[in-house]
Amino acid sequence: MITRKLTKEQEVIVEVAEYIGRNYIAPHAIEWDEEERFDPMPIRAMAKADLFGLLIPKEYGGLGFGSTETCLAMETISKYCPGVATTFAAGCLGALPLLVGGTKAQKEKYLPLIAKGEALCAFALTEPQAGSDAAAIKTTARKDGDYYVLNGVKAWITNGGIADIYVIIALTDPKKGPRGASAFIVHKNDPGLVPGKKEKKMGLRASATTEILLMDCRIPKERLIGREGMGFILAVKSLDIARPGVAAQAIGLAQGAMEVSLLHTKRRIQFGQPVYNFQAVSHTFAEMASRIEAARSLLYDVCRMIDAGAKNISGPSAMVKYFATEMAMWVSERAVQMMGGLGYSRDSLAQKYMRDAKCLQIYEGTNEIQKNILARELAKIYQNEEETR
Repeated sequence: MITRKLTKEQEVIVEVAEYIGRNYIAPHAIEWDEEERFDPMPIRAMAKADLFGLLIPKEYGGLGFGSTETCLAMETISKYCPGVATTFAAGCLGALPLLVGGTKAQKEKYLPLIAKGEALCAFALTEPQAGSDAAAIKTTARKDGDYYVLNGVKAWITNGGIADIYVIIALTDPKKGPRGASAFIVHKNDPGLVPGKKEKKMGLRASATTEILLMDCRIPKERLIGREGMGFILAVKSLDIARPGVAAQAIGLAQGAMEVSLLHTKRRIQFGQPVYNFQAVSHTFAEMASRIEAARSLLYDVCRMIDAGAKNISGPSAMVKYFATEMAMWVSERAVQMMGGLGYSRDSLAQKYMRDAKCLQIYEGTNEIQKNILARELAKIYQNEEETR
């Protein structure tokens, strides 16, 4: 409802994403969800349209845009299927450690492939015993001459089994805990990297999520990103940049859910008039629209901060991820309610949006963790103010 001025380039990005959504995703969204199937067709379309190159600098074959443009594409794709958007989002997240801390040689080798969509990425931090407590990882990377040998199990890895490049966070010095973690590039065909069980998920079923087993996975030392001990720093910085993308997913999801439900209530006749005409219903949609626009405004303010080079984005990144995903859960649940029994049917997109929304509150850091981060950053701000008074 609120008109935002976009550049010509940004308008084109939205138009391209809309075209892919309408033609490559919308006709199949329910089918992919029912079959719990990843289909590469829309990902190929996004690659052909250079959407994977939005974040990649021009010197490495990308388009040289930033978070704003990436989130515009993410929001638009998510309106049609958040599961497909999750594959795209995880690919972007997997590329970020290379962008943030990769060597020139690593960037020259991998970023052009990522930008063209020829190499899909995955980010592997989570383990069976290390979710919110990421510092509890146990995967190890032992130096052996000119190689590292990785052993461990990664869990809930989006793009697991389909990615070409995995960024693995592993301990090079277990005695140091988080300060002993490092980041590595592992190829899908490296001996010792084995996709594990496929997760049976409540939502986001069009994306692939598996365990990743590392069994004496031997990789050249040149695949270390940055230097030893930098793994968690790279992971945190990458997640800070990526979390607005989750917010963009949430906003696109909420927009899609509201539109599906609203159109139904305009057509559905009860008591001699469209259901939308009843105040309890129309007021619900008014609140949906208000919450979506509030989250959207917050998102693009945070994106502008990131694109302007703000140094500390942890607080704003956590805030927008938390706020937008809570909003999406509320909107999608209300969308189902406004459609009554049809909203509850698996033939309806509304129930799919609601199931998809739940995961957005959990992955890339649960919303409880986001509130921890935000509270910590607030304490720093007011500590500094207290000291200056």
